Amino acid sequence: MKKNKFLKISALLFLGLQSPWVAAERIKDITDVAGVRDNQLVAYGLVVGLNKSGDKTKFTGQSLRSMLLRLGITLPAGLDPKSKNIAAVSVSATLPAFIKPGQKIDVTVSSMGDAKSLRGGTLLMTPLKGADGKVYAVAQGNLVVGGLSVSGQDGSSVTVNNPSVGRISGGAIVERSVPSPFADGNEIVFNLHNADFTTANRVVQAINGLLGAGTARAADGSSIRVNAPINIGQRITFTSMIENINIQPDDAAARIIVNSRTGTVVINNMVRVQPVAVSHGSLTVTVTENPQVIQPNPFGEGETAVIPQSTVTATEGDNSMFVFNPGVSLNEIVRAVNSVGAGPSDLVAILEALKSAGALRAELIII
Repeated sequence: MKKNKFLKISALLFLGLQSPWVAAERIKDITDVAGVRDNQLVAYGLVVGLNKSGDKTKFTGQSLRSMLLRLGITLPAGLDPKSKNIAAVSVSATLPAFIKPGQKIDVTVSSMGDAKSLRGGTLLMTPLKGADGKVYAVAQGNLVVGGLSVSGQDGSSVTVNNPSVGRISGGAIVERSVPSPFADGNEIVFNLHNADFTTANRVVQAINGLLGAGTARAADGSSIRVNAPINIGQRITFTSMIENINIQPDDAAARIIVNSRTGTVVINNMVRVQPVAVSHGSLTVTVTENPQVIQPNPFGEGETAVIPQSTVTATEGDNSMFVFNPGVSLNEIVRAVNSVGAGPSDLVAILEALKSAGALRAELIII
């Protein structure tokens, strides 16, 4: 039986094509208001009611003992409570800005031990704490688990998605709100998602053009300070007005992003290449297995054996050369690379060589 193995480098190439015309965007979509932010909460809890798919670790039994002690039940000394129906979990949630006590937030529950599945479990009352150690919400409820794990007596198993992570919609009640500095001072600060001096200047010009000169000023390439009313009602209306102003963000800096793990290459339309000639060839290695069966004489008295026989050949494709003209665009770069049949790995090698030669007018980022 003949078996061919081809050793060939392949990957998936994505080219980020950005239109030369950029649509106007609202200030609301490209900035955040300083002080208006979410806060992360985390806690340690217990999930009960599992169908023998819980933890086998000792610290889960210790947690059960502590919980029973708080409920007024004292277990005999030395007794190690073991139950496959409970699991130690990490409970996490996000506390949105301006949320008030009594409102509900979603929580995510993740197994911390060796539980096989959290399906069908119930999270017991768990205080959620912030980075300052204070309790901001209390979580409890039945889990919704999107994963499924089934195993047979012979050891075979089937797992769909992740059964050790669940979610409780509205599973935590907020007990404490986080004070916001939004109403403090006489100004509002808008922070750009992506710092850029040109975009910051355009935001300032748009606000001053609508509300009058001197209303807004740029603190740096990321922050824009805007004079705001002291009255909280007027300040909310004022902020809403600014958020809906349309501006045209500036083009991003010339960058090439290469993901070395997946072979993904992203090039934006600001990349330019100086005059240079490029030659790049491809190499294909072929391994052919053709085992031979031998039977020593006399026939029937010897031992049959199989002798491996391998043939290895290497073929190098014709080197193709192409020339980049001064300041070529992204479309011309893609067309030149595609004309020689270069794959993502070849493209990365070409880009690194262009960067070393000083012909690539872009930042090459390897992630």
